Amino acid sequence: MSIHLQLDLARADFEVSLDVQLPAHGISVIYGPSGCGKTTLLRCVAGLEPSARGRVQVGHEVWQDDAQGVRLPTHQRAVGYVFQEASLFDHLDVAGNLAYGLQRSRNHVSDTVLQQAIELLGIGHVLKRRSHELSGGERQRVAIARALVTQPRLLLLDEPLAALDHARKQDVLPWLEKLRDDLNIPMLYVTHAVDEVARLADTLVVMHAGRIQANGPVAEVLTQADLPVVVGEDAGALLTGVVLRIDAPWHLAQVGFAGGALWVRDSGLAVGQTVRLRVLARDVSVTLAAATDTSIQNHLPCVVDAITPDAHPSQTLLRLRCGDTVLLSRVTARGVHALGLHVGMAAWAQVKSVALVK
Repeated sequence: MSIHLQLDLARADFEVSLDVQLPAHGISVIYGPSGCGKTTLLRCVAGLEPSARGRVQVGHEVWQDDAQGVRLPTHQRAVGYVFQEASLFDHLDVAGNLAYGLQRSRNHVSDTVLQQAIELLGIGHVLKRRSHELSGGERQRVAIARALVTQPRLLLLDEPLAALDHARKQDVLPWLEKLRDDLNIPMLYVTHAVDEVARLADTLVVMHAGRIQANGPVAEVLTQADLPVVVGEDAGALLTGVVLRIDAPWHLAQVGFAGGALWVRDSGLAVGQTVRLRVLARDVSVTLAAATDTSIQNHLPCVVDAITPDAHPSQTLLRLRCGDTVLLSRVTARGVHALGLHVGMAAWAQVKSVALVK
């Protein structure tokens, strides 16, 4: 099962042209700078761009195929749409907003489905409140619940956290993770925030100027050296691992992954728990031999997989393969020359800092 999007949309000042296959499960994050066509892509999928031509297929359902004269109107496409602003009806309380969502459902929705959405988003305590009485994070959770009660085949989320401050954003992120992990509904999630990519994405689609630059599993796309998705201080790798052990006296946890293990801060982790780790390129250095007498706790044997110029001519981006795992390292071009680094060379990666993102 997959989602196939083949779309062309041309305007006087803007053009989108893409052909992409996405998995019909998990979160596919659409990432790129403002104005690159991310929101337009969602609008095309929802049937909100009448001039868009092409094909939209979700699983076995064809919502649009202009070659065959098929084009379902928006109300016949089983999508739930969550916008940047929650867009709740202020004259209704939360229960009333959810009831409005029920009216939009193509199918009969039982009380069980409604209750599941309420419990999944943790909004049972605000059902009698009006939208102006909710925090920004609560409003977005209600908006997501309202989209879910329509029983969509596909959930579209257009920068749902962009209008929230950091604290409210941290309030909503765990609920989005819960949606990803507990529901069997594929999601297309638009953002230009790297932290949301690292925390939520299963698949990453990178857009630029109406075209797709890269598409694939998030860990693979983030470490493409020939076409760096994230440049500057946010460049880095995303790892998925399992907590192997806890060093309680030093408040550390060891996370194992395909290629080694890293020590991270223990924030109440449990042995056997699956977690995501983010390792920034600026926090990875390279040595030719295993380091001794150093405060850095994390050392991994690796092979230099690629050496590419970075944004500034003084810097170089290294792609390091540690077993089946890839890290990025930002070092000076002079350092590469001094060490005589070349592709295929064995080395050691020193990881100064690791961020736990899940």
